[in-house]
This record gives sequence, structure tokens and C-alpha cells, in this order.
Amino acid sequence: MPRLTRLYTRKGDAGETRLGDGQVIAKDEARVAAYGSVDELSAAVGLAVALGVSEEIAADLTWIQNELLNAGADLCVREEDKAKRACLVVEATAVVRLEHRIDELTELLGPLADFLLPGGTAGAAQLHVARTVCRRAERDIVALRRREAVSATVLQLINRLSDYLFAAARYENHRGGITERLWDKDRR
Repeated sequence: MPRLTRLYTRKGDAGETRLGDGQVIAKDEARVAAYGSVDELSAAVGLAVALGVSEEIAADLTWIQNELLNAGADLCVREEDKAKRACLVVEATAVVRLEHRIDELTELLGPLADFLLPGGTAGAAQLHVARTVCRRAERDIVALRRREAVSATVLQLINRLSDYLFAAARYENHRGGITERLWDKDRR
């Protein structure tokens, strides 16, 4: 487990960083973009909690932030190097847990009539922002996967997470008495 004794090392000043196994790579490589987007996603999720969500959703989001740290750790070690050393990985049980929560929330909320306009309570609006950051993280992971092997479970987790964040935003608006605003295709 990493121990942070100081926040700066001066080793990244030349535009390079170290992966979890110690390999040095450029900070603009696809792998760094992928785990950087996952880190940004965790911050967006944390802001949703800070803005105010129900205790139930806050508990989910705390668990999710821990899983996102696992995903970042998983992504910062190349697949071929994982057999050489112990490292954190995302477990398939995390994906199943998200699917279960999505199903619970969807059953409570019912089906959608059309696309929604993001917004509502501050927490719900931030959950929608987090959902869009999640979609970008997914695109970054897919871009990395085009170049080299990536954990399929990490990609599944991030894909399901965007669905969970959407359902959680709907739940927060429902709980707050906010009527969902539907896309008006004819409004011009």
C-alpha cells in the first residue's frame, strides 16, 4: 500500500510519471489519461456527496469512490505485469453490486418516457455531471484498450457506473420532490 510522506517528488517536472510497477512513461500517454479520468470521476462523485444527497446514495458513493481508487490502481499497472507482482484489481463482484443497485433504483422510479434534462437538486445535478465524466473515463479506457490490454472488469465497472449515476440522480430528484424534466423535441 502506498504511503505518502510528501506530496511532491520533483520527478514529474520533466513530463514523466511512474506506473504502479515503477515503469516510467510520459504523462500524456493513454494509460495516464485513463486513470486520470477515473481520478477526476472520483472527485466529481465526492462533490455530489458534498452538495448533499440522501444517506443511502452517499453510502453507495463512498463505496464507489473506493472502487474508483481500485480501478485507478488496476489501470496503473500494465496487464502483462500484473502476474509479476501483487496489485489491486477491480473484482467482478463490484460490477454485480452496481447492477443490483441500478435494478433497485429503477424498480422504485419506474421507466422513463423520454430523455431527461439533467438538473434538479444540487446533488442530482452533480450526479449528472459525474455521469458525463464517467462516460469520458470510459472513452479514455477504450482508447487505451485499442493500444494494449486492459482489464475487462474495469471497463464493465465504469460502464455500469454511468448507469448507476443516472439512476441515482433520478432517485435524488424523486426524493426531493423534483419532477423530471423531459426532453421536448418540438421546442425550438
